Amino acid sequence: MPAVSSLLLAGFVAVSQVSAAPYAPQPKPIRNIDLGPRPYYLVNNMTDGPLKSKLNSCSEMTMKPSTFSIGHRGGACLQFPEHSKESNMAGARMGAGVLECDVTFTKDRQLVCRHSQCDLHTTTNIVNIPALNAKCTKPFTPAKDGKLASAKCCTSDITLAEFKSLCAKMDGSNATATNPKDYLAGTPDWRTDLYATCGKVMDHKEHIAMVEALGLEHTPELKAPEVPMPFAGNYTHEVFAQQMIDNYKNAGIPASRVLSQSFELESLQYWLKHEPEFGKNAILLDQSGDEAGAMPQAVQNLTLYAKEGIKSMAPPMHYLVEVKNGTMVPSAYAKKAKELGLRLITWSLERSGPLALVHAQGDYYYTGVQDAVTKDGDMYNYVDVLVREAGVSGMFSDWSGTVTYYANCFGIGLKKGD
Repeated sequence: MPAVSSLLLAGFVAVSQVSAAPYAPQPKPIRNIDLGPRPYYLVNNMTDGPLKSKLNSCSEMTMKPSTFSIGHRGGACLQFPEHSKESNMAGARMGAGVLECDVTFTKDRQLVCRHSQCDLHTTTNIVNIPALNAKCTKPFTPAKDGKLASAKCCTSDITLAEFKSLCAKMDGSNATATNPKDYLAGTPDWRTDLYATCGKVMDHKEHIAMVEALGLEHTPELKAPEVPMPFAGNYTHEVFAQQMIDNYKNAGIPASRVLSQSFELESLQYWLKHEPEFGKNAILLDQSGDEAGAMPQAVQNLTLYAKEGIKSMAPPMHYLVEVKNGTMVPSAYAKKAKELGLRLITWSLERSGPLALVHAQGDYYYTGVQDAVTKDGDMYNYVDVLVREAGVSGMFSDWSGTVTYYANCFGIGLKKGD
């Protein structure tokens, strides 16, 4: 992967040696929603037709936040470091009505926002801080003798205070690096390091306070632990699951405003039993159809989940759409979910780079539909089928403005009275 410019990298390395600056006072609700140029570029890039005409007709609308628009890893990690305060604020500015914190824990059992418990080596500058790199599960090892550079650094390797001293960066690494500084330089060339000088990492309580101050909704994901549980003696998976909910209860957040998520059925079963108000609003994330030939079983599983009392499912986008005679249509999964009365939320838009490359090379989020997308404007065709035919009621996105534009144009999830 290409290295970032020497100027940007030098600036990042310089700030990586110091603690992140203290947080400013809490923000106020954002009234002036600014989507930036991307949604308009996507609409202009569409093939002429009724959908393009409809979306074009909304180009001069005053945009509003929408709960349909869910900020994935903050909502702006197409260009901002994921789960940073900056990503969240940019997602909110682009009208995300719901902001996500993927929740994991530190060595001293404090909850923090990170997409994976063990991704610090690619999403922060930890390997360039010798004292913290030494604490990693697998400290940085340079490329040598045909072996690639490697590292594995987990939130559970360090304390909350140590975590807060890190700088968030764009996710990526350089596997050919022979030193920590070069290892940090792995951002894909269709993203940017322009806003990655030293992103502010966030703990879970800070995230809750920020979302409340912005007047938005919460969607925490309980991340599957990557360390043996119980952790450090008696920190069980149930204690972890309860701690996440307790942070909302202690902050006075009603369960109706919290969309708790997990890929683990046991987490939803726990919440349904011990925190039923949170449990009935929780989302089961689903990747059970990923393996070859597994999709029929994934569809059958929906009946079992519904019987468990689960009301919301969140599969990746391609589970919900298939191509027939060159046209994208709802899949068997989408039809079964509708039959069972399950709410569908999907992920993750704007995570795939230019769609011409997706068409040529394939991409996870466009599995099975890559032949139906040839240019960036086709993204809105995909969104439209997901919403108006497959019945999706919420969409995670790495660039919230794209989803917010569609939601405003079709009047989805806008706050009453706005």
